[in-house]
Amino acid sequence: MSTRTLYLFSSAAPPVFDVAKVVEAAQADGWDVCLGLTPTAARWVSESLDGLAALTGHPVRWEYKLPGQPDAWPKADAILFAPATFNTINAWALGLTHNFVVGVVAEAIGKGIPIVTMPCVNAAYVQHPQFEQSVATLRGAGVSVLYGEGGFVPNQPGRGNPAAYPWQAALDEVNSLVPLP
Repeated sequence: MSTRTLYLFSSAAPPVFDVAKVVEAAQADGWDVCLGLTPTAARWVSESLDGLAALTGHPVRWEYKLPGQPDAWPKADAILFAPATFNTINAWALGLTHNFVVGVVAEAIGKGIPIVTMPCVNAAYVQHPQFEQSVATLRGAGVSVLYGEGGFVPNQPGRGNPAAYPWQAALDEVNSLVPLP
């Protein structure tokens, strides 16, 4: 039986198509997984949403609930946000909670919930000065950002290999932050 709850959040980047395998790997590590997506990521995997909900045992979410509605998920023990796009990293660091998953992680910083994120951005995007500032802001807020050596290393535009995305490094980091009881 799972004793820890992991919110697994993903943005619209090619590694999102492997999210079912990541859910299964996290479940094998003893996590009860709740899957949240950016609206674009939800559109990308729309044909798999029912299967992903069945796999996790929870509704897949990409929208805020209405005021007064009960929460459909248990409380998170940790959050893994991967892949996190250029837009997501910058919006989160700037506190722009225009979508459900960014709103949850922004609030989670204040709640003290352990958070791991791993970007998925190309080398052209990371040249924008805001990106490094955003990574520094999130790290300064206590978020474990797996970017650079030991995490995600940007590729040249159009030359990414989604199969090489280091999902296991992200899962290992979450497991180190919230070990099994």
